[in-house]
Amino acid sequence: QVQLVESGGGLVQAGDSLRLSCAASAQSFYMRNIGWFRQPPGKEREFVATITSSGSNTYYSDSVSGRFTISRDNAKATVYLQMNGLKPEDTAVYYCAAGRLRNSPTSSARDYEYWGQGTQVTVSS
Repeated sequence: QVQLVESGGGLVQAGDSLRLSCAASAQSFYMRNIGWFRQPPGKEREFVATITSSGSNTYYSDSVSGRFTISRDNAKATVYLQMNGLKPEDTAVYYCAAGRLRNSPTSSARDYEYWGQGTQVTVSS
């Protein structure tokens, strides 16, 4: 089992930056793709970014491409989401999730096996 704990959320102004962290507990962390998802208020959960187990490939949603950067440090069992140029529409609860072993990277939430509890990001205009 993989336990994930997100941190780094908060209240910021439009144009500011935040870095979210996702700390994992399991030894299998380094074998799993890790994704970030978010759920805006009153909306469904949506894909943000994902990174392969080695960190060599990353994928982003169109809405964050060019502004957000996902990275990982397997020695620290941590994945990061650097968010620059934040917009009010980025306001959401952000979740990290661990993909199923040996799966290809995916933007579908159903392909992720373990989820963190989420961290709130609020961007004011």
